Parts: sequence; C-alpha cells; structure tokens
Amino acid sequence: MYLMYVDESGDTGLVGSPTRYFALSGIVVHERRWRPFIDRLIALRKTLKSVYGLPIRTELHASEYIRSPVHGLAKHHRLSILRNAIDELAKIPEISITNVIVDKAGKPADYDVFQSAWGVLFQRFENTLFFGNYPGKYRDDFGLVLTDATAGEKLSRMVRRMAVYNPIPSSYGGTRNIPITKIIEDPHGKDSKASLAIQMADICAYFLQQKYAPNSYVKRKGGHLYFDRLQPVLNTAASKSNALGIV
Repeated sequence: MYLMYVDESGDTGLVGSPTRYFALSGIVVHERRWRPFIDRLIALRKTLKSVYGLPIRTELHASEYIRSPVHGLAKHHRLSILRNAIDELAKIPEISITNVIVDKAGKPADYDVFQSAWGVLFQRFENTLFFGNYPGKYRDDFGLVLTDATAGEKLSRMVRRMAVYNPIPSSYGGTRNIPITKIIEDPHGKDSKASLAIQMADICAYFLQQKYAPNSYVKRKGGHLYFDRLQPVLNTAASKSNALGIV
C-alpha cells in the first residue's frame, strides 16, 4: 500500500483573501519503505536539535517559522531549518511528491477552490497508482490518504463521490464516468503536531506557494527557489505541461 501525506498552503477564499494561490503537496511512500522514511525524518530532527537547538518535538510549520519567533531562533536560522528539511526530502529516493497549485485570480464567484485542488490531487494519486509510476512500481497496490486534521468530512464526501461518480473529459468530447478504484478508505485526519510526514508536506506546500508568489523576505533570501530543490523526488508524471510535474 502507498501512503500519501498531504498538507496545504494558502486559503481557498476568493473574496478578501490574503493569498492569490492555494497549494497542496502530497508526499507518497510505500508501506515497505515507511519505517526507513520515518527514521530519516527522526534523524533530521536530531540534526536540527544539534545544529540549531530546535527541540525535537517542536512542530515544523513553514509559514509560522517565517512569520514568528520560534525558541529564540533568528529568522535566517528558521529559514535554514526549512531549507534543510527540503534538502533532506530530496535525498530520499523512496518517496514521490505530487503538487497542485490553484491561481485564484480571475476565477468566477462560484469557483470552488477547495473541490478543484483536492479533486485534482486525488485524481493524480489514483492515476499514478493505476499506472504503477510510484517508487517500487507496485502496480497492484492501493493508496491511503493522510491529512492534517482539517476539513475531514468534506474530503471523505469527495472521495466517496469520486468512487461512484467521477466524470473525466473525453478526447472525443464530453465526459466519461471513471470512478476511482485505487484509493481506499476515507482520508485519515491526523494532528500535524504528531506527524513528521505531514509537517514535511506543509513545508513542501509552503515553498510551492512561495515559488509563485513569494513574500519579500523569502524572495530576498532566495527561498522562492527552494521548491525546485525537490526535483529529484517530484512526481513529474502528474503533469505533462510542467517540468516539475506541478498540476
């Protein structure tokens, strides 16, 4: 089984929103590689404690690290911690990261940012599972989604609906109903404080958003380029029109 850990950056509002973009990042790892993956993240946390004095149980939350003081660490050290996390992920060949970005500018008033972004992410997870394109190439395996414990009921309804009615545009015009079959169970919500993997997904989503609309500090420090450092582990098959696979 493949596990996809997901977090978001930005908000889904169209009116009065402080962000133009809404981003989702999903880190996928096979159950057979789950323990080595988690061990790598634990080792990273021990390194961050040794180098920066960051307590191992302190949650990694990218936007807060840029916006607010954390354990007395200087802002450039907090940015370095996030960069170190990105670089560690890029060195783990057993994972694959799928990314979705929604530009809310110019969208009609009835456009549902939440449904659009999550629907696309679920569909890419389904497709990549179906074609066996994740590390390990376990084509017969299924997938389970784990998210930060927000909007759980909405996500569950979405996945259940897609398992019954999932219209996909046809090359011959119109749509075809192709229900998802590879994603099992409802998305499972977890408190991000208790999940190193979801915290890493948060960092990925944050720098995905910053790639498109960086704040002044991140841009000045070159942080708008951090997402590109993930290239070795990005699911480039998710999008044929983007070199990094961003949908």
